[in-house]
Amino acid sequence: MTGAENKPFENRQIPADELPSYRWIDFQPVAARYLFWALMTGPGAWLLVAIGLLVVVETGLVPVDGFGWLPLVPFLIALFSVAMTWLDANYRSWALREHDLVYRSGVIWKKTVILPFVRIQHVEAVHGPLERKLGLMRLKCFTAGGMTANLVVLGLDRDHARRVRRYLLEQISDADEAEGSAADAPASDDLE
Repeated sequence: MTGAENKPFENRQIPADELPSYRWIDFQPVAARYLFWALMTGPGAWLLVAIGLLVVVETGLVPVDGFGWLPLVPFLIALFSVAMTWLDANYRSWALREHDLVYRSGVIWKKTVILPFVRIQHVEAVHGPLERKLGLMRLKCFTAGGMTANLVVLGLDRDHARRVRRYLLEQISDADEAEGSAADAPASDDLE
C-alpha cells in the first residue's frame, strides 16, 4: 500500500472570513493598442451602418418619408458602444500565477475567470489581420471535453502571448509527465 492509501480522507471546512481574495492579484493590463482594435471591430461597424443610412437618406436612393432621423439610431448605438469599449479596455486585464491563469473583463457584467493549469489541455495564440498589424494576439485555452476555447484572453501583446503560451505548454507537459511517472511507479508492496 502507498502512503496515500493509508491516510484517511479529510475535507475540513474553511471559514468564509479566512478565504483568500482574488482581488489581491496583481493584474496586468492588456496592451494599449487593444483599445484601438476593440473600437475598430465593435463601434466602428455601427458607425459604418450610420454612415450608410445617412447616405441613403441624403441621396434619396430609397424613399424614407418621415424617417430622416433613422441614421441617428446606429450613430447613438456607436457612441454608447465607444463608451463601453473604452471602459472595458481599461478594466480588461490578466495575471499568471503559479497554478492558474486569471482573466477579467466586462463593464456592466464583470467577469473574472480563473483557469487552473491542470485543466488546460491545449493552448493557441492566434491573431487576425488587424491584430497582426497592431502586434496583438489572442490566447485560447482549451480544457477537456470542449470544442471551443474555455478561456480567450484578448488584447495581449504578441511577445507576451507567445511567452505565456510557451509557459502554459510547459506546465501542461510537466503535469503530464508527473502523472505518467506516478502511473508507471510500482506500488510499495511491489518493491519486495
